[in-house]
Amino acid sequence: MIEITARETEHLAAAVAQIVPDALAPLFRAGATRSHMLFDEYVFRLALRVFAVAELGAALGDWVSAEDAVARRGLDPRCSAVPVDWLLRHLAARGSVARDGGARFRVERAVPTPDPAPVLEEQRRHDAACLPSYVLAATVAADYLAFLCGERSGEEILFTPTRLPLWVGYFSNDNTLYAVNNRVGAVALEAWMPPASSAILELGGGLGSGASAALECLAGAGRLGQLRAYRFTELVPAFLRRGQRLVQQQFPDAAFLAFAPLDMNRSFAEQGVAPASVSIVYAVNTLHVAHDLAFTLGEVHRALEPGGQLIASECIRPRPGHTVYPEFVFNLLETFRAPRLHAGYRPNGGFLTPEQWSDALVAAGFVDIRVLPDIARLREVLPTFCVAALGARRAA
Repeated sequence: MIEITARETEHLAAAVAQIVPDALAPLFRAGATRSHMLFDEYVFRLALRVFAVAELGAALGDWVSAEDAVARRGLDPRCSAVPVDWLLRHLAARGSVARDGGARFRVERAVPTPDPAPVLEEQRRHDAACLPSYVLAATVAADYLAFLCGERSGEEILFTPTRLPLWVGYFSNDNTLYAVNNRVGAVALEAWMPPASSAILELGGGLGSGASAALECLAGAGRLGQLRAYRFTELVPAFLRRGQRLVQQQFPDAAFLAFAPLDMNRSFAEQGVAPASVSIVYAVNTLHVAHDLAFTLGEVHRALEPGGQLIASECIRPRPGHTVYPEFVFNLLETFRAPRLHAGYRPNGGFLTPEQWSDALVAAGFVDIRVLPDIARLREVLPTFCVAALGARRAA
């Protein structure tokens, strides 16, 4: 993967450009596409290192499930079942381990452990703005075995105060690998926001980069004057403070801004969001960690005025069972890997396919379901790309 030529990357980017709208075309140029492919390779090599350090190969002498591998290696099943299953499926997709067509795996030959460092150096030369994603992934990889053994929780590994700078760098519009999430959401918001005066409620605003990109996009289109309210919400106090500071510094004269905590797993009305009070509920990489997706989508639906819209930029699973590289990090979090499941549209924790999102939204009473860009076509050309904005409307 690291040896992919510039001509090959340009050819791939040109094919993608035929699918995405002009406003998103810069996100898919050859340079951005190469960064995406390099980071995919980097995470793959980190996954191979974790596989080796955890000595999972010793458990795969015959056909075994991920649960069996966890038991054979004496790992803590409460936290390691999902990440180990992901590791085995991720490595099987690249041919490093064998898979029987179902949920059993076996090592049939020596599993190589190529050095991740050359990929990191190639990324540094190509576009150093992406390096916060590499730092976060490498930091997690160093503690992966302790997590799998139950010695440290994912929350301890990822959210100690000393690790806040990791997230500030990662969830940044300067980090081009992550900024695509914010840009896709911002373009969808501007495209789908009606010309009438709007009140926006942002869920899970995090460190503010999503709101920053959205408001910047609206400002560029001359549409900030159409906002009568933009309520930025975030549950984690440290994130809320940092997010408020970033957005207010960028838009110091925006009288429509308000900031407040909000837990999407609780009644919105009990937290000051009245039914039928907002025009748009906006979220970037938030809804997939709702504990009960049906409940949260129901709360969103109630909060929207008739004809109001949910617009959510999400990391999308291209196909059922397909592994995507952000899961290497986020599988460590219980809120990510262990939500309430639903047989029809929520078969797993974390990310959902476009079809599963559509089913979930319809079940919650939404109509006019939209996806930007067209992931159904895009995944045929670039199977590892995993970002899209979802749009849905409460019936008038």
